Amino acid sequence: MAFAVEFVSPESSLYSGEATQVVARTRGGGEIAFLTGHEPFIGSLLASEVRVTESSGTVASFAVRSGFVSVTGTSVTVLSDEASLVSDIDLEEAKADLAEAEAALKTDEDDKFAAQDKQWAELKLSLAAQSD
Repeated sequence: MAFAVEFVSPESSLYSGEATQVVARTRGGGEIAFLTGHEPFIGSLLASEVRVTESSGTVASFAVRSGFVSVTGTSVTVLSDEASLVSDIDLEEAKADLAEAEAALKTDEDDKFAAQDKQWAELKLSLAAQSD
């Protein structure tokens, strides 16, 4: 049985569809799968991959920088400031972002924002490489 799935950011809706399963990595909870009828749940997401098994059986893979996942028995909503369908990741842009973050960390190794930017760029590069 399928349920509604939506990825939203403050600016737009990245994805809306029907799925049979959503797998996400939550802060402190590890990887968790959501199926139809899942107990209500709200969790904080780590920078990670979120996989959506669509009703057709196709798996849509998303890179999510961070955010929240909200689950009811009939829907899953991912709220994130930054997320991307893995197939839409621009490799050159991700490489440039990684180089910029690494340069910032050379200047200040304690720069938490640069460390997060580096982790985000590495995630996008890793997921894009896996999808090729």
